[in-house]
Amino acid sequence: MLDKLTPLNAPAPAQADAADPNLAPVAAAANAPAPAVADPAYVKKATKAAVEFESFFISHMLQQMRESARALAPEDSPLKDPVNSDMLDMADKLLAGHLAGQRAFGVADAILKQLLPPGLNKAG
Repeated sequence: MLDKLTPLNAPAPAQADAADPNLAPVAAAANAPAPAVADPAYVKKATKAAVEFESFFISHMLQQMRESARALAPEDSPLKDPVNSDMLDMADKLLAGHLAGQRAFGVADAILKQLLPPGLNKAG
């Protein structure tokens, strides 16, 4: 069975192997044309999810940077003050949302490039 598998980068076979009926759906799916136009609701949901993930990614990165700065800061540093920490965390989340909305890091674009047909997203 393993000798009948083709690598992902190899061209798909023109016909399914008649000896093995299990390969017929795989060959048919590989030869099927990609949809030319995605559903607008799907595009909207995918874009929103990709931007939200980029926001989460940036927010987590900033949070890790702040924790490192707090760990290295001296005891009398404003970074060690809990009030300042809470305000900085809020500011980091707002900044992350703003940067993700602009797709500044390209994470959302990379996700959408995988999910959407070419031409339907900023990265397309």
